[in-house]
Amino acid sequence: MSHFILLNRIKVQNANAIAGFTWGFPAITHFLGFTHLLARKLADHKEFADIHLSGCAVIAHSHQVHTYSTYGEHEFTQSKNPAYQHKEDSKNKVNTPPVIEEGKINMTVSLLIGCKGYLGGTAEFRFIQWLQKNCLMQRLAGGTILDIKQIEYFSDDAINLSKIKRRLLPGFVLQERTQHLEKHYKTLKDENENAELLDAWLDFCCLKQQARPKSDLIIKYFQQRAKQQADDSEPDELMQKWEDHLKEPFQQARIPEQLKQHFAALENNKQTKKLFAQWQDYCSPAQETEADWEYVAKPESGYLVPIMIGYKAISKEFKHKEISNVRMSYTNGIPDDPQPDVCFVEAVHSIGEWQSIHRVKTNDELNACLWHYHYEKNWYLCTQNPPVSEPGEDSAPNISTQNPDDDF
Repeated sequence: MSHFILLNRIKVQNANAIAGFTWGFPAITHFLGFTHLLARKLADHKEFADIHLSGCAVIAHSHQVHTYSTYGEHEFTQSKNPAYQHKEDSKNKVNTPPVIEEGKINMTVSLLIGCKGYLGGTAEFRFIQWLQKNCLMQRLAGGTILDIKQIEYFSDDAINLSKIKRRLLPGFVLQERTQHLEKHYKTLKDENENAELLDAWLDFCCLKQQARPKSDLIIKYFQQRAKQQADDSEPDELMQKWEDHLKEPFQQARIPEQLKQHFAALENNKQTKKLFAQWQDYCSPAQETEADWEYVAKPESGYLVPIMIGYKAISKEFKHKEISNVRMSYTNGIPDDPQPDVCFVEAVHSIGEWQSIHRVKTNDELNACLWHYHYEKNWYLCTQNPPVSEPGEDSAPNISTQNPDDDF
């Protein structure tokens, strides 16, 4: 990567807030689509035809989803259009438009777009003016672009890295964390061969609570034990086992054997009667056992969120004319001939992380923030780490004017 284009503080109104199973922020496909359209326009511009765009990073600054809350549940606000009359119908016939549920969001985001090519002299100024005009004419995630605070052109060096980070603060860059999903899915499969990938994905998405049998007397016992052994130079291994056990969601089978052996060896008397009773309930909880409810931590740390990263084909390819109401492809305002083939798809989901932009330390890390298209047979994905294709494999290039007809 040789240069970056920074579209700083893009204010967008009524963007699409629903992406597959998720809601709250547009899918990454919207932002790559915005960049792809700019790349196609550049290909048709004589002066800037040698400028190639390759990937984009998404940095969020603020957002407001159009929802309202009733008793803790959030619902999207909807608009009801007034009734209207058809000219050809009777004057007394009035039609009421149906309410089509939509999820909308107002947001302020920045896009950092990878760029290859040379702009010398006053060409950089003209290029920024061209970007300002064309970006405002486009839509971003289906929303209207109201304003772009600043557009700048940076080279890829350490000095400009600091400038870019200062421009974007406070802001959070969207990072791909598919590796977390793969790791957690493998862990679930090792524990239960019937586990599915959806189970692993939901562990990152859902706020889960789990019951733990009452253990206040057990905790008090270990605290008193720690005070009595405060003068010992060696740490209390039993206390450490108990603390580590409390950090994990409660599972009866995972109670450490050392703890069981310790309580089995204790003398049962009047002072320890209630403690023993609680320990028995803790090891073998019943329906009537009192419990404390605890939030279950996500499999990995960080501001992790579910995201949609592309599409997977669920049908064979059809000729364009075989499917009705399919969007047509145009080049320079003229319909392409022949029109590209089409197929039916479903959304592909993964895990992302919102990370403060100040945590990006090097140019390599900044380049790794850029999302790119990746194509394999029946898979149309957006990724920050596109795998290297072997010779002969199907693979789509990055966004560039060398392939302006690649609409994915």
